[in-house]
Amino acid sequence: QPQVVESGGGVAQPGGSLRLSCAVSGLSTYHYVVGWFRQAPGNEREAISCESNREWDRYFAESVKARFTASGDRASNTWFLQMDDLKPQDTGTYYCAAAFPRVEAVDLAFYCHTTSLFNVWGQGTQVTVDS
Repeated sequence: QPQVVESGGGVAQPGGSLRLSCAVSGLSTYHYVVGWFRQAPGNEREAISCESNREWDRYFAESVKARFTASGDRASNTWFLQMDDLKPQDTGTYYCAAAFPRVEAVDLAFYCHTTSLFNVWGQGTQVTVDS
């Protein structure tokens, strides 16, 4: 059974950092796209970053591009979101999810902004940025 589990959320002060982890299991033989999303209370879920387990490109939303970085340990199917220079507007529940593209060449921006393509979702981890 494919599963995605996030960890690493917490409370940070403005300007601080947090690192989220996403453990993907049951998918090691698949070509998948791993995406990071967040949702603040009263807001729609928004895309943060997406990347493929078979390529090296990454997509980042403009709102976080200069402050967040993503990386992955493909051998262990563990993915990371490093969040620096956090701002109060980064507060929300952060989700990791997996999608299964049918083609090798993936438009990561398209995938990131089409949440319906993601079939497996984690439970979410809370990030709070507050002084």
